[in-house]
Amino acid sequence: MTSIPIPASWRTHEVRNQVPEVRDIDPWLADPALQDAIRQSPAAADAGELVAIGRRLADPGVHEDAARANRLPPQHQPFDSRGHRVDRVLFDPAWEAQLARLRADGVATLPFEDERAGRWVRWAAAFYLHGQVEQGSLCPTTMTLAAIPLLQREPGIWAWVGRALMSREHDPADAPLPTKRCAWVGMGMTEKQGGSDVRANATLAVPDGDAWRLRGHKWFFSAPSSDAHLVTARVGDVQGPVGCFWVPRWRPDDQRNGVLIQRLKDKLGNRSNASGEVEFLDAWALPVGDLQRGIPTMLEMATTTRLCCVLGSAAILRQALVQAVHYTHRRHAFGRALAEQPVMRGVLADLALESEAALWLSLRLAQAFERAQDDPIERAWQRLLTPAAKFWICKRTIAFTAEALETLGGNGYVEDSLLPRLLREAPVNAIWEGSGNIMTLDVLRAMRREPESAVALLQDWHQTLAEEPLARAACEALAQWLRRDPTTWEPHARWITQQWALLAQAVLLRRHAPDVVAAAFVAARFGDGGHVCGTPVHEPVTDTVLLQRALPSV
Repeated sequence: MTSIPIPASWRTHEVRNQVPEVRDIDPWLADPALQDAIRQSPAAADAGELVAIGRRLADPGVHEDAARANRLPPQHQPFDSRGHRVDRVLFDPAWEAQLARLRADGVATLPFEDERAGRWVRWAAAFYLHGQVEQGSLCPTTMTLAAIPLLQREPGIWAWVGRALMSREHDPADAPLPTKRCAWVGMGMTEKQGGSDVRANATLAVPDGDAWRLRGHKWFFSAPSSDAHLVTARVGDVQGPVGCFWVPRWRPDDQRNGVLIQRLKDKLGNRSNASGEVEFLDAWALPVGDLQRGIPTMLEMATTTRLCCVLGSAAILRQALVQAVHYTHRRHAFGRALAEQPVMRGVLADLALESEAALWLSLRLAQAFERAQDDPIERAWQRLLTPAAKFWICKRTIAFTAEALETLGGNGYVEDSLLPRLLREAPVNAIWEGSGNIMTLDVLRAMRREPESAVALLQDWHQTLAEEPLARAACEALAQWLRRDPTTWEPHARWITQQWALLAQAVLLRRHAPDVVAAAFVAARFGDGGHVCGTPVHEPVTDTVLLQRALPSV
């Protein structure tokens, strides 16, 4: 990196031992674990598509777009210059460029484009690669993806919007759907009085001919600039069931719908993406699914969006690890590179373990989404392990991203660095689509409703962990909980959920990763390694293998 020349007589010091942030690493080529996972999956034949995505994301300009979109967040324009209510959300062109990349790479549509084996894993890998660049744009992408199977079951709506939903061409225009090249879908469930308790919704939907009219509010309205939203509302009266409704931004008569944005949320992170508060003033809507079962309809969508939260957190972990490893191998202190200091090597090795375990579990869940309808074991992976993974990986990402930031010292704490943005992004996935406690209760619900599947899963895992005494004992302890009275589970919900996630990661690493990685993970996560990153101690050769696997280019 060059700097402005300064006359020698003015010079007070040389700039040295400063490590530029890395923004040109190909996230596919630099990730042996991802390559291994795809090679061993049904998506192996389509690896060329991921190679191409990785090459495109290695462009430093892509990272500059991501930084710019977060530095210049969206703005609400309630009125036009003549006082007409328009409720536009104005974005920097860098945001639109990122959405265009996501669309072009099929991140919003790929699992539903064809029936090829491995399509869900291929999509998950593409999501993971893009998530290492920018997180806010994953929000509308996630909701659009999750809405597709719901809307495919609604012939009238699908005929209206299906073509645009499945498009790979981004269209930023704020215009009626029939005129647009693509469509984005958002969600609206949360109200002031209820939070996660959707059954407390007070927004009212009343019939109006072939359609419905909505009146009420939403306290969190995700991506309010979307072309349409899936919204929960009371059907008929305040005592009615909660239904699910399709609420477009523009009505079929090409007039703006009665959805008024009150303000945009000023969020801790996820700043490139808009979240808002809205009022429904007799907003035009169509029903989606059985109106007596609106919450299950939305939960079907949420199952997919929770997987996206897991993948998004795994992507944050990976980018934080890349920055930490790159920096510490080039920054010197006390006579040698930081990465050569024994305590720092322990931290980096632990970061590498956490990142790889998160990746394997994320991709395994994606595979289960493809096979769950035909296989009870796959159904158990999807139904039980998705909330467990969302609880565990999303929470771990917060702490481990902070550790990665700390490896850069003060350089990691200033806003010129990528790490503060990653750290602000990290809590989002732990909160959205159900916070940690909601996830643990969902895990308990799955155990209670499908105990045979949970038992079968543990039996299968027990065989894989036969040569791992620590993990095998944890597996047996979890099996004992399944035999207890379910009314005793809830106080221990977080521990039970943690064990499901850790055991799943141990099994996947033992089956698919190098032996040294699996052994190090079991020792670190089931032994007495403590709870702070870097407290597990491995043999020096193990640390070397983990760090070389984390970023071979160093």
